[in-house]
Amino acid sequence: MLSLEDYFRNPKETSFSISPNGQHIAYMAPYRDRLNIFVRDIMTDVNGGIKLGEPRQITFECERSIGGYIWKGDERIIFVRDNDGDENYQLFGVGIDGSGYRAYTPFEGVRVAIVDSLPMCPRQLIIQMNRRNAECFDPYRLDIETGELELLAENPGNWQGWTTDHDGKLRVVYAIVDGVNTQVLYRDAEDEEFKPVITTNFKDEIAFTLFTFDNREVYACTNINRDHTALVRMTPHTCEELELIYEDTRYDVASVVYSRLRKRLLFVYCSGHKDPIRHWIDKDERSFREHLYARFPGQRVSVADNDLQEERFLLRVGSDRTLGTYWLYDRRSDTFLRVGELAPWITPDDTVPMHAVTYQTRDKLTIEAYLSMPRGAEGPVPMVVHPHGGPWSRDYWGCNPLVQFLCSRGYGVFQMNFRGSTGYGRKFLEASYKQWGLKMQDDITDGVEWLIREGYADAKRIAIYGASYGGYAALAGICFTPKLYCCAVDYVGVSNLLTFMKTIPPYWRPMLEMMYEQVGNPETDREQLEATSPALHADAIRCPLFVAQGAKDPRVNKAESDQMVEALQNRGVEVEYMVKENEGHGFQNQENRFDFYRAMIRFLHKHMKAEEAI
Repeated sequence: MLSLEDYFRNPKETSFSISPNGQHIAYMAPYRDRLNIFVRDIMTDVNGGIKLGEPRQITFECERSIGGYIWKGDERIIFVRDNDGDENYQLFGVGIDGSGYRAYTPFEGVRVAIVDSLPMCPRQLIIQMNRRNAECFDPYRLDIETGELELLAENPGNWQGWTTDHDGKLRVVYAIVDGVNTQVLYRDAEDEEFKPVITTNFKDEIAFTLFTFDNREVYACTNINRDHTALVRMTPHTCEELELIYEDTRYDVASVVYSRLRKRLLFVYCSGHKDPIRHWIDKDERSFREHLYARFPGQRVSVADNDLQEERFLLRVGSDRTLGTYWLYDRRSDTFLRVGELAPWITPDDTVPMHAVTYQTRDKLTIEAYLSMPRGAEGPVPMVVHPHGGPWSRDYWGCNPLVQFLCSRGYGVFQMNFRGSTGYGRKFLEASYKQWGLKMQDDITDGVEWLIREGYADAKRIAIYGASYGGYAALAGICFTPKLYCCAVDYVGVSNLLTFMKTIPPYWRPMLEMMYEQVGNPETDREQLEATSPALHADAIRCPLFVAQGAKDPRVNKAESDQMVEALQNRGVEVEYMVKENEGHGFQNQENRFDFYRAMIRFLHKHMKAEEAI
């Protein structure tokens, strides 16, 4: 049996990316238990194939893992890192030989994000940061050689996002007006003012995914006058739809893949229940991709990155039984080279399948879910119900270390895409509005009852565990259906909907009126929010609870966990409480993950008596 640490340790190698000229690959790997950046040269062997040079470590972060990185030209890498989980990411750069380390945005309390990496412009990129006003972000053009920052537009306070054209010009702004309406603003050139094009309620989605390759029209994802988000071609001056590119009958369009070199759309992607849905636009690309897929039968294959000339490609290959392997493919020589593996110590022999299942809710919605069972399970097993966070996100089919760990210790794991989970259309999404603790929770309860009826779960040994919104759902489950669960784990979860609204990050405040429509208004919906806040109903809880919280969490304030724990302790209900001072919304540091999952499995074993403990 694998150890707990094997499931939750840092990956051996991850986040591979290829340089624009196709001569180098970068990736992240552990150094002193923190993920840092390494680079390897790509070379041609004597037979015309490819091989890799020795790794070069170019960053040496010891306090916090790097949060992500991009190539900037062929000789420099840009990366971000926050402090103890505060999510105020700062921007840094370093040469691929480790020289020229530079902090580009050393501004305390400021959050930075990359808007456009400008791959065709090696010296510049566009970023956004809330340096001028903590509640909103201004766009800047950054010169990575001089560090000069050019303000491209001053955010009046309600701008929320941007779209650039293929020349890297900032052409589109998305704004919030009147609290719950969204607006698209457009300009033909950067020396012009942004002008409103269309204003809709925020439930009507319209997002310019990319410009057409002549920069005159746009491909947009929209659900206006339809249930599922579709890809259309439209004019940016009026948002008039000119052509329907693709619309799926079951799922929203998730992404659009295109070739910058050939200036063509390649395919449209939807996240299905298990298998992805690809609508092919370019026949040559379909043939090429099918050639790649054929090399790895029975595996899930995706292109993680490619060079600008589309001659070398990084592939990620995996399934529900392994975390995945990276391969480098050279198109000219038609050769594949294995370059990295996330967790080679976890093999298919150590894992179990993830089954894609469905069930019906009490009001006849179909819920897609995932069920993983312990190896050799016969009859009902102790079950961990694991609702996802967000809540406006979703679970996917694949290999999940937590799921595999729990299954290896004798537990089944059940994950469900309850109403409000994304990708299933606007009706399914809007059915979740103002339903925290109500119909959203009913969807989870109906799933648990389905597990019992079908003989998968031992009705006396069912736990509920979740993070963020999933943590709220765990607390709501043991408050509002206290007989259903024998114990619960709340990880950085909301406990009081009234106090949660008052402690959100400053850059969420422009979206507060939308949150009121989605969750509830503390003034007009106060009675409902009080009724669905677990911290205010701790007297209903009968089972043991384990709570884990990051002290620096900017999204779910530590006070959310404090008040829940205090309410239970005052009643004498058993509650364990873990706080990590150097963490935020979830534990990133490896040693903290070990502590959390070690405590969690002991807690589950104590109250569920599965066959295996640690």
